[in-house]
Amino acid sequence: MKALLLVSELEDYTISFASGVAQHLDVVLAVPRRRYAQLASSFDPAVDLHLLDWPRHRSLSNPWFLYQLTRLIRRERPNLIHLLSNSTLWLNLAVPFWRPIPLVTTIHDVEIHPGDSDTRTLPGWAPELMVKQSGHLVVHGEGLKRMVLDRYAKSPDCVHVLSHPSILRYAELARRQKMTPREADGTIRVLLFGRIFAYKGLEHLVRAEAMLKDVLPNLRVTVAGRGDNPAIFLPLMGDADRYDIRNRFIEDAEVAQLFLDTDIVVLPYTEASQSGVLNLAAAFGKPVIVTDVGELRETVEPNGLGMVVPPGDAKELAAAIRTLADNGELRNRFGANALYWAKGPNSPERVGGQAAAVYREVVGSC
Repeated sequence: MKALLLVSELEDYTISFASGVAQHLDVVLAVPRRRYAQLASSFDPAVDLHLLDWPRHRSLSNPWFLYQLTRLIRRERPNLIHLLSNSTLWLNLAVPFWRPIPLVTTIHDVEIHPGDSDTRTLPGWAPELMVKQSGHLVVHGEGLKRMVLDRYAKSPDCVHVLSHPSILRYAELARRQKMTPREADGTIRVLLFGRIFAYKGLEHLVRAEAMLKDVLPNLRVTVAGRGDNPAIFLPLMGDADRYDIRNRFIEDAEVAQLFLDTDIVVLPYTEASQSGVLNLAAAFGKPVIVTDVGELRETVEPNGLGMVVPPGDAKELAAAIRTLADNGELRNRFGANALYWAKGPNSPERVGGQAAAVYREVVGSC
């Protein structure tokens, strides 16, 4: 069986997912050259990687690209096409030419996150149309499945749940380069990583830090990633000198060092579906503090990955940070659970096997 995977972004997710599926069946992956050329070595060698001159949304060369892509699909003759994100525009026009090959589309976020300026550049009808044109959908949790069934006219048998696989490549980079964590000096380092948009809850982390100013003087907070400027919360900080703010794109080696050095990864999101950062933290065996939004509680609690607090509650977030800061044994236990989960139940190979089973089910039903 052969699956052809298509996606224009989501590099970390795509590397993990495609590499995992390729352990179970033939995988052809078509992605933009500009985003993936430097990441080619991160894929499992079993992935048949095609780097395409994939235009941006506003480019006039999109019709020619769709013609070339359709030729590739007809040449490869896959049993199934899986679009790894519905955040697309022009591919909607090509779908009718791919029939009768079954089309599966993954919906990472049923609703756009507050402040997510990246996704809002896409016309709202485009991802909606792709969902409607897809015979089968994939989401990352049962709660998201219920949301999709409420929103779209799909049969429950056509909406499949596959977890977001662990993101292992940064931990593997750290091992290859023999990177080491900082020396223990009594400091407790908390990390907020990723695109810093409104829904990431930075304001609540800042308020929590201020509450801990006197009771946890050894706390240090790192905020790393592009997006909104964290300096807008300067008046709310308990002690600005406790912050390490890197408001920019973070290169791979720096990402690895950040996760090696941190003691606790915080995800104080006010809204979310799931989190790639959670899957990255687990690969480093780091405990997490998450808010009860989307699929985060359902992922963290059953697997013993860390603590869960209400969204928007800085007081509870501060209490959770202090609990983990004061209890090294608890941090180690959560971290060990996270590493087991990342390399076992949620490994790319395990999730890839589940995806292969979904593909066979889809093809068998057509």
